[in-house]
Amino acid sequence: MFDWRLGDDRSRLLALYERGKAKQWNATERIDWTQELDPENPQQLPPESLPIHRSVLLARMSARERVDVMRHYQAWSVSQFLHGEQGAMICAAKTVQQVPDLDAKLFAATQVVDEARHVEVYKRLAAKFGVTYQMTPGLNTLLQQILSDSRWDMTYLGMQVVIEGLALASFARIRDHAQNPLAASVNAFVMEDEARHVAFGALSLREYYQHLGEAERNEREEFLIEACSLMQTRFDAVDLWQQLDLPLDQCFTDPDGVTGLNREGDYLFSRIVPAIKGIGLLGPRVRRALAGMGVLHLAGADTDALGREDECAAEAMDARQRHVSAVAAQA
Repeated sequence: MFDWRLGDDRSRLLALYERGKAKQWNATERIDWTQELDPENPQQLPPESLPIHRSVLLARMSARERVDVMRHYQAWSVSQFLHGEQGAMICAAKTVQQVPDLDAKLFAATQVVDEARHVEVYKRLAAKFGVTYQMTPGLNTLLQQILSDSRWDMTYLGMQVVIEGLALASFARIRDHAQNPLAASVNAFVMEDEARHVAFGALSLREYYQHLGEAERNEREEFLIEACSLMQTRFDAVDLWQQLDLPLDQCFTDPDGVTGLNREGDYLFSRIVPAIKGIGLLGPRVRRALAGMGVLHLAGADTDALGREDECAAEAMDARQRHVSAVAAQA
């Protein structure tokens, strides 16, 4: 789809495109890949990062077995990041063709390069674990839906809002809590790009959804509800525990006999829910669905402020790495 129109005033969208050009970076140069992961707790995350950390099963394990579970869970998580970034790269290439206006095509072109870089960094990080995992069924289903839909806004809605919104929250968890400098820097630098992608998607969809009819809006809301439901199960990592031959009933039962999942994964929606509100799809049906998931309270977050914080965190990481390099050079 070609766009021959010129002179449209879309300053905010074009500003994100300018930032996308200015913020390109080389993963080989910006990240110190000589750093290694911890052999027992690769990214040096707190025990609470494990979704089954309160389970009766984990309580009965030996220290060696708990270390093995932590290592595999982190490898599984990084594998999902890698798969998600590959999906994002394909979706971004698709939007270059699909979106009707030239400004959006230009931004999508920079996003293809960003996503290719993210695939590179998570592939290199995953290699340091020595073990990788297949894509989770929920992520696979959502990507198939997005890639098979010919409408550009559905690609944005599924990828820019849901998948990348979830990724931002997951990356932030590692960036803010990992004591391993390699893991922290990888996620901080990727987040700097992803925050820009989510902001662009939100701006584009906000404009478009103002003019949707009721039937079209209902279809988008139904898709959102299904997508969020698929992504809520991501934190549970059920496919991982099954592959490790762990009994699921014990994975999700605490030592006091309380069963059910510990929804500590609600933080995953901290970027998705405010984005849904920002694009104007937080109608009664979506509100009920999000309330049922226990995440509606997240709608009030300031996404612009979160994006600025992501950029500042990446800049702080750069400064920290320069300081470490300078000290090492003087030693």
